[in-house]
Amino acid sequence: MKTITRLLLVSGIATLLAPVWAAADEKKTPPNIIIILSDDMGYSDLGCYGGEIRTPHLDQLAAEGVRFTQFYNTGRCCPTRASLLTGLSPHQAGVGHMTEDHGYDGYRGTLNNHCVTIAEVMRSAGYRTYACGKWHVSAADKPDSDNSAWPLQRGFEKYYGTIRGAGNYYDPAALCRGNKFITPLNDPEYKPEHYYYTDAITDNAIQFIQQHAKETPDKPFFFYVAYTAAHWPMQAPEEEVAKYKGQYDGGYEPIRAARLARLKELGLLPAGAEMSPQFGEWHKVEDKAWEARCMEVYAAMITRMDTGIGRIVDELKADGRLDNTLILFLQDNGGCGEDTGRKSNGPGPEKLKPRGPDELQLSVFPPMFTREGKWVRSGPGVMPGPADTYVAYGKAWANVSDTPFREYKHFIHEGGISTPLIAHWPAGIPTERRGQLETQPGQLMDLMATCVDLGGAKYPAEFKGQTITPAEGTSLAPAFTGAKLGRTKPLVWEHEGNRAIREDQWKLVAKENKPWELYDINADRSELHDLASSEPEMVKRLTADWDAWAKRAQVLPMEAWRANAKGALAKSGAARLNNTRRFELKPGDTLERGEAPAVGKSAFRATVAFDASGQKEGVLLAQGGSKNGYALYLEDGRLVFSVRRDGDIVTIQGDAVPAGAHTAIAGIDAAGLPNLRLDDHAAIAEKVTKGFLPVTPGEALDVGADNGSSVGPYQGPNEFKGKLNSVLVELLPEK
Repeated sequence: MKTITRLLLVSGIATLLAPVWAAADEKKTPPNIIIILSDDMGYSDLGCYGGEIRTPHLDQLAAEGVRFTQFYNTGRCCPTRASLLTGLSPHQAGVGHMTEDHGYDGYRGTLNNHCVTIAEVMRSAGYRTYACGKWHVSAADKPDSDNSAWPLQRGFEKYYGTIRGAGNYYDPAALCRGNKFITPLNDPEYKPEHYYYTDAITDNAIQFIQQHAKETPDKPFFFYVAYTAAHWPMQAPEEEVAKYKGQYDGGYEPIRAARLARLKELGLLPAGAEMSPQFGEWHKVEDKAWEARCMEVYAAMITRMDTGIGRIVDELKADGRLDNTLILFLQDNGGCGEDTGRKSNGPGPEKLKPRGPDELQLSVFPPMFTREGKWVRSGPGVMPGPADTYVAYGKAWANVSDTPFREYKHFIHEGGISTPLIAHWPAGIPTERRGQLETQPGQLMDLMATCVDLGGAKYPAEFKGQTITPAEGTSLAPAFTGAKLGRTKPLVWEHEGNRAIREDQWKLVAKENKPWELYDINADRSELHDLASSEPEMVKRLTADWDAWAKRAQVLPMEAWRANAKGALAKSGAARLNNTRRFELKPGDTLERGEAPAVGKSAFRATVAFDASGQKEGVLLAQGGSKNGYALYLEDGRLVFSVRRDGDIVTIQGDAVPAGAHTAIAGIDAAGLPNLRLDDHAAIAEKVTKGFLPVTPGEALDVGADNGSSVGPYQGPNEFKGKLNSVLVELLPEK
């Protein structure tokens, strides 16, 4: 292929020039384009980016393509997906935080109507469009939800995957085919002998490619393949985990040191690159076997995904499409330091009913049970991997994944936003460029520009009667041949008040409510030598540029990500809580966090008058979810009260509920002790620890059901179908 001589910049224009490759060969057919996104992985996890994890297929794509050394995501799953799909900042697309509505246009939690997806644009150029895997850019993620921001309504013709962001790999939450919720057992089109979500994404992607070859072999396609590997929980088939047995028994430090050495050897980092501080000390780890197992499973999840990518490549090769298919692989954020599942969730109930083939799995977090009826276990000593375990690999291993950078997912320091980007396109990448490194910085919104450029599409000024926000990115196509990108705008970020701007080698970065730091990324990519005090003029100029962008890109107000659905903010920057002391409620009521009782760090009492009417199951009242909250419910005909504090569960089981009308009273008293009473009989609880809820739960209060992540060991919404006569929640005075 001839050297590209014409560059294309995607700025705020409605009509783009002809694609750059067309200048070299007017008869060239547009390439198929596959964007593959992995989840919660660090910069140095892949073998071709310095890691010890076995990724031979991605390594082969890198050897035959181009690796970008300074490509960036947004530091978190939802914003990354919104930016990737739309070519805008996540705030401009409406997903500045996660999939909750915070009352501001930049933080609605759902793709808005003033953006277009790559799929919507590419269809205008004659492309077929497909998606498999994690969606997570819509606040509507339940069977009866408004699906207007789901894949089929946002440009994709076929879809298999999960609308929500996480879940059990053996029974994924919010699993869909097209617009229909399904289960691994009732899917009419896919019935593997052993279900594992990573494999299911691969298998369905291959199936869509095969269908494309039969239906429209002469048309190009755009495919978005979004794996959930290696997001928690750490789950993988045992035969895959066994390949890493013992590899991490030496702990964190040796792996980090080896990775840094390989990064330098590969030329991904300069010889003088420094290591960021180590988090965690291996000699202080009490259960080393458990800690090592977490990383073994994490590595196995990545290798399993890599195998699937290899199978997709083999399908393209067998069909003769690989040569003119651009494959782009990248990650949605850095390594995840979250501690989900690293605290015990207790032994669980003795009796659990298996979930039927048509019974949907809607729970993303524990408590949950497997489809076979096993309690899903969390915490130290629970060896991750099987379907009945739910454990994250933890902050220390995330520090390893992000070698040698600072910070993690959520943050805008390099450890949070740096991602590999592998570009493989035999027909479009010259032979002399294959296996080479590309050092020009880039970010997610460039992918829309690249697809529009190479596909000969037009980015619209209007779409379906709506004005469309002008695209923000720059096509990466020139870099495939070694040419300059000609970028005219700085790279800019914000997430949860963490913020940054990069122009040339200068990066201005700060954590929420912390002073700006300034780094010369060319000399100090690990961000260890703050130059803010010695370069005040650079700080001043970049700060002004960031402020202007934040105003234009719907980032402001800075505290918006904490607001409730009505946009209410407290002066402290946290969402305003309800200071009402007494709440009289009725069946079906739902109170969002800013409207619900402020039970955080407070004594409270819930009084519920009910008639079970023969019902033995169901939630009478629940506030919060699987991290913090409380629930009063019937289980197997008995009254139960559960409290969640930072994921740990305390449960009090009361008496069996006879026929007739009753009054249940539950809460946490002024001494911090959970309590439960049915009529005049107090429940006797053993080993119930004291303590208030650490915060007012982020999830809503529901009367007669639990519509969020479940507080207790039941499958939500677990609706109570008896009669609720009255419900009263009171905040109690301090002792």
